[in-house]
Amino acid sequence: MNIIQIIKGAIKKMLGKSTIETQLNIDIAVSSKMEAKIREWGNIYENKAPWLNENVKSLELGSSIASEFVRFTMSEIKTEITGSARANFLQEQYEKMLRNLADNLEKGNARGGLVFKPYAKNGQIFVDFIQQGDFYPISFDDTGKIISIVFATQKTEGNCIYTRLEYHRLEGTDYYISNTAYKSNNNASLGKEINLSEVPEWKDIEKEVRIENVEKPLFAYYKPPTANNVDTKSPLGISVFAKATNLIKDADEQYGRIVWEYEGSEKAVYASIEALKPKREVIKDEEGKRVKWETPKLKDRLFKALDLDGKNGEGFFQDYSPEIRDEAFWRGLNKILERIEFNVGLAYGTLSEPSFSDKTATEIKTSKQRSYVTVSRMQENLQNALEDLIYAIDTLTTLYGLAPAGTYQTSFEWGDSVLTDTQVEQTMQLQEVGQGLRSKLKYIMWRYGLTEKQAQEELDLIQQEKMSNQEAFGFTANSEIEEE
Repeated sequence: MNIIQIIKGAIKKMLGKSTIETQLNIDIAVSSKMEAKIREWGNIYENKAPWLNENVKSLELGSSIASEFVRFTMSEIKTEITGSARANFLQEQYEKMLRNLADNLEKGNARGGLVFKPYAKNGQIFVDFIQQGDFYPISFDDTGKIISIVFATQKTEGNCIYTRLEYHRLEGTDYYISNTAYKSNNNASLGKEINLSEVPEWKDIEKEVRIENVEKPLFAYYKPPTANNVDTKSPLGISVFAKATNLIKDADEQYGRIVWEYEGSEKAVYASIEALKPKREVIKDEEGKRVKWETPKLKDRLFKALDLDGKNGEGFFQDYSPEIRDEAFWRGLNKILERIEFNVGLAYGTLSEPSFSDKTATEIKTSKQRSYVTVSRMQENLQNALEDLIYAIDTLTTLYGLAPAGTYQTSFEWGDSVLTDTQVEQTMQLQEVGQGLRSKLKYIMWRYGLTEKQAQEELDLIQQEKMSNQEAFGFTANSEIEEE
């Protein structure tokens, strides 16, 4: 793991944005309200919401929503870089990043944004995934993309804390990267500025780098496609569940009521003290000595000791077995989950239980369409970010001379299974192939995600195997098998 990933979250809490603003003489474009919300979204995702306690447990809805959106967004993604030897090198770097994309995209969805930051090491390009709240945006272009930003890196040796601030900014077509290092013996400040060479890991990093003829920043920013209603003037993204945080609280509390309903309705026997056997163990308490009573050898919580005297026909035992009202509670929870689905843009039944729902076919179709639109916009935002990342990787490849010059093309296929049932679609396409309305080549390309060349090779192989089988049985495609 890169050191930035290890410490970047802690830096935000220790230094705060004002310390960095003062040191670099900049203004960080994150309002106090946005800072607080980013922390809140992170806590909900990590099951640390302020309303959770002994009686209210987390349903983990924050992480579930973020995870479901990643599943829908990336379930059918096919993306590659092609076109030259240069493209082959870029594809190798790209594939390494893609293997770690889903997990990091989930966290980015939860906290409202994600930065992809490529860097060169040992002749390769690697990518850091930095969640919103762990980077410091400075300025944006007219489209809302971040064009200047600060990343913080920190390491500790003994009582000394070393911090490096990496400031990226695009000015016209000139790109600048400034690095400054600091040494402190406490967590409250950056301390004094030092040379980068004083830290072995940073000794080869240049203090100031200028790169000419750059069109985009050498990092990429992804954000969920939900409008920012926390700070309407900010181009920053908000969490995928930002508009359902109060409902998530309601759902957790409702689930707590359900758990209590089961616990409070557990079957129990209330027994008179005389019906229980005294134990030899004597326990001392504030009131003096008391005897610990022993229940029969059944589950401990089945018996409750009461001072019953057997009068009025009550006897020494009373059975407690109340009716459980769980169905009404579950229906209430399901209604909350449906409202969460509506607010975040998911189809009904993604979080809720369809068997409790009385939705019409039209309502279900509309909710699927809503989910499709949400996911399509996420895919569009992610594709834009990945294209920006590829550009940054290509620029670094040129800067460090890691591959020969050459052009490249990128391709993206996302699929539409959010809206279409894959099995139904497959049946329809097979019928079209059988009726001569669709080519076998196109079907194989769709079904197995192959290129046209790969699909043609597969068809040729099928034809060869068919001819081999015919020859093995002593007949050809034009011969007939005569019945005896």
